[in-house]
Amino acid sequence: MKKELISQMLQALWLPRLIEEKMLILLRQGKISKWFSGIGQEAISVGATLAMEKDEFILPMHRNLGVFTTRNIDLFQLFCQFQGKKEGFTKGRDRSFHFGTMKHHIVGMISHLGPQLGIACGIALAEKIEKSQKSVLVFSGDGGASEGDFHEALNVASVWKLPVIFVIENNQWGLSTPSKEQFNCKQFIDKGIGYGMKTAQVDGNDILKVYECIESVKLEQKKNPEPFLVEALTFRMRGHEEASGTKYYPDGLQEKWGIKDPILKLEKLTLEKKIISKSNMEKQKEEIKNKINNAWKKAFSAPKLVADLKTELTDVYKEFLAEENSISGNKKELRFIDAISQGLYQAMEKYSDSIVMGQDIAEYGGVFKVTDGFLEKFGKDRVRNTPLCESAIVGAALGLSLKNRKAIMEMQFADFATVGFNQIVNNLAKLHYRWGQNADVVIRMPTGAGVGAGPFHSQSNEAWFFHTPGLKIVYPSNPEDAKGLMTAAIEDPNPVMIFEHKALYRSLTADVAEDYFTTPIGKAKLVQEGKELSIITYGMGVHWSKKVAEEMKISVDILDLRTLLPLDEKAIFKSVIKTNKVLIVHEDSLTGGIGGELSSLINEKCFEYLDAPIIRCASLDTPVPFADELEKQFLANNTIKEKIEFLINY
Repeated sequence: MKKELISQMLQALWLPRLIEEKMLILLRQGKISKWFSGIGQEAISVGATLAMEKDEFILPMHRNLGVFTTRNIDLFQLFCQFQGKKEGFTKGRDRSFHFGTMKHHIVGMISHLGPQLGIACGIALAEKIEKSQKSVLVFSGDGGASEGDFHEALNVASVWKLPVIFVIENNQWGLSTPSKEQFNCKQFIDKGIGYGMKTAQVDGNDILKVYECIESVKLEQKKNPEPFLVEALTFRMRGHEEASGTKYYPDGLQEKWGIKDPILKLEKLTLEKKIISKSNMEKQKEEIKNKINNAWKKAFSAPKLVADLKTELTDVYKEFLAEENSISGNKKELRFIDAISQGLYQAMEKYSDSIVMGQDIAEYGGVFKVTDGFLEKFGKDRVRNTPLCESAIVGAALGLSLKNRKAIMEMQFADFATVGFNQIVNNLAKLHYRWGQNADVVIRMPTGAGVGAGPFHSQSNEAWFFHTPGLKIVYPSNPEDAKGLMTAAIEDPNPVMIFEHKALYRSLTADVAEDYFTTPIGKAKLVQEGKELSIITYGMGVHWSKKVAEEMKISVDILDLRTLLPLDEKAIFKSVIKTNKVLIVHEDSLTGGIGGELSSLINEKCFEYLDAPIIRCASLDTPVPFADELEKQFLANNTIKEKIEFLINY
């Protein structure tokens, strides 16, 4: 190995170590709030990063300061990040290493260990499709490797033969839990066998060996893209974080590993090989300390963050102004499901960088046949069957987005979103707010009851996501909107969940324009005008309400929300102010449903216009039953008529 590289390695090791020593002092002084120490583990972060090309993505964890410093992150900005200042990478919205920077090709972690592994798969998939011969490196700890996301990501990477390097920092402890209580195998590389994955084990305290290992893996991936599991053996010298301490460590364990300190090891080598003198070594360290101190002084003197309400609210979503377009051209009668399929197909034609993923969506065309024929048109790179790994696939969709691709995932049934819930609400939803990177992801959600599918294939779970800022939620009730909202969702650079009622798929037809068009997200539609009351609803509720209104021969406003998040408040208030009476109808169960929020909103903004209590009509507070008679009893349409009568006669 060249002397220049060894010298570079030594300096690259000193920088994170000296920063950490500074941070520990500042922590004791109360000038930073928390610190997760990587002292003693620097060789893994630094060695692996040096082996990667500068434009190859790295997804670090909270002990990988060396990744950031080796990628020459601006120290002033980094120290502002640690203090929660505006000049930091997250504008004070997140702490420590919970951020990314596309400039440096770094994607930061979230506190939930494991989701970053699926994101790495998505980035690697884009690299493979582009034939870039680039690798993606992602870190996990030995504790985090117990998470389900670890299994899912390794499984996906192996099945798809993705150029991901999974680096497991085996530092012997998960907080206070020793590795022997985390996994029941001799070593981590044994886990690779089950995934058909090549593995390597390396001394994580020897930077030369780490560098050579990653370099060797990269060379193999260039020849044959496939994942590698690398276990780096090391030790966590300090506590999980400084407040937790190390009292649970057996006596003598820290001293034993202290002798193996990666910096002491490399300093000894450089002195022996006369790469650098002792005096020059001390001089360089002093220069680094001065650099750190100057950056800290500048960051510490930067003004405290001043909260700005407008900025906070604006930054939840990436700004996007949809093009105005009118529905024109020939129309053709389409079923609800065919309209969805056509919208998706035309959007994939328009956006050649788009990829659709899901279980059984390729050759089989999906369980509902929405993507039937897509494989022949767009090919296997863009129409991808996935393993049963919902969390990893949502993560992969986000990874594709980070590579400037539009990702559309079919959640085979909305009920299965629970398995990918963390990725949706903590990664997709918060990414732009946290560090300004958009998540250009659409998740299709076949939903709803009335088809005799029982409690695990019939749930209306839109309210779970309605409470999550950063997501957009659309819910079409007719074929035209089904197509238009699908195309609009794919155009929008923010994460959009589109709920598609299964019972409407093949039961509802309408004339739909054959040309490409979009239905604006965030705009409700008055589908029926009247005077006696307002029915605020969406999805199947639109059809229930229209049917009852017709049977009762009453004059009512029926407002189809179409978009649940963000709500079209103006349209809601306009109708309420006109009719003075409100019925809110949704298929979801009553308690905690969207109707409660709508009711509160109307009560706050339109109270003086109300001539009667706001009434909600929703399904029973039970799981969705299977038997036909039980399901009929469960659904909200049973009580619409009596609630309308109550309001009219009030």
